[in-house]
Amino acid sequence: MGSSVSREDPPPPAPTPAYAPPPTYAAEVPPPFTAPVGEKPAAEEEKVDYMNLGVPLPYEEITREAYMSLKPDVFEGFRFDFTKMLGEYFALSHSATMGNMELPSRGDDVIKVPTTSYEFGANFFDPKMMLIGRMSHEGRLNARVKYDLTDDIILKYNAQVTSEPGYSQGMGSIDYKGKDYRSQLQFGNNEFFGANYIQSVTKNLSLGTEAFWLGQQRKSGVGFVARYDTKNMVATGQIASTGVVSLSYVQKVSEKVSLASDFMYNHLSKDVTASVGYDYNLRQCRLRGKFDTNGVVTALLEERLGGPLNLVLSAELDHCKKDYKFGFGMTIG
Repeated sequence: MGSSVSREDPPPPAPTPAYAPPPTYAAEVPPPFTAPVGEKPAAEEEKVDYMNLGVPLPYEEITREAYMSLKPDVFEGFRFDFTKMLGEYFALSHSATMGNMELPSRGDDVIKVPTTSYEFGANFFDPKMMLIGRMSHEGRLNARVKYDLTDDIILKYNAQVTSEPGYSQGMGSIDYKGKDYRSQLQFGNNEFFGANYIQSVTKNLSLGTEAFWLGQQRKSGVGFVARYDTKNMVATGQIASTGVVSLSYVQKVSEKVSLASDFMYNHLSKDVTASVGYDYNLRQCRLRGKFDTNGVVTALLEERLGGPLNLVLSAELDHCKKDYKFGFGMTIG
C-alpha cells in the first residue's frame, strides 16, 4: 500500500482609492508589463483547472520514487544476466546466480548454505500486450501478463507455479483509468478479493483508499493513502486498519541527485523503522543506497562499461546481526 498542501489563491486586487490621483504626463507612464515570449504571467500560472487535474499514479505505485532509492536490489555472491533481442517485440534472457541462502534460526545467529540457481526467460512486448515468463532449474515458473483492453481498461495477471504444495499462487486485476482518477479490482487464490481507488484532488494532491478480504483466513482490512508531489519533492502517507503507518519523503536535489527517507510503524508488533537513502544517476553509472535504524547499510552501484555491458556491485552490512553481504554481477543486454 503508495500530505496535503494546496496552492494559495492569488491576492485580491488592491482597493480603488477614494480620491482621484493627480494627472501623470504620458512620458512618465511606464510601459505595461508583458511576459517574455513562451512565458505565462504569474497571475495566469496560479490558475488551476479543477476539471482537468490529470490522472494520478496507480495506487500501488504512489511510493515508487522512495522505493527506487530505499529498496535497491542488493544480492550476495555472483550474478550474471544476459538478454538477447530476437526481433522488435521478442527477447530471451538467461540469469545465473551463485551465493548463499539464509536458513531460519531461533537465535540471532545467521545460518547460510551455498546455493546456485539458473533461470530462463522469454519476453514479448507490443503496444498493447506484455508477456514475461521465467522458468528456474527447479521447475518454478513465474509469469506476468498485461493487456490493454482499451485505452482506459487494463488487464493484469501474475502467477507462480511450483511443485511444492501450497506455494503456487496467482493474482489478477482489472484497472480502469478515468479523467482524474484510477480504480482497480483484484482477485487471487485463497479467496482473496480487493479494490482500491485514487483521486486527484488538486494539481499536486491525490487521495486514495483500498479494501481487501481474505476468505480462507477470514481477514479483512481497509487503508488510506495521500500523495503530494511537485517538480522537486514527493511526500506520501499511508495508514491501514492492520495497524501499519507509513510515511515517505523524496527531495530532488538536482536533475541527477535525489534524497529519500521513510518511517514505518506497526502497532501490533510495536516495530518502528526509519531509513534515509540516496540516488545518484550519473552519466555512466547509478549509485543507490540507504541506512536504517536497525543498523543496516546497503549500497548498489550499476556502472555502464560500454555498449550493452554493465557492471553491478552490491553490499549490505547488518552491524547488529554481524551479517555482511557482498555481490558482484555482470549484465549484458
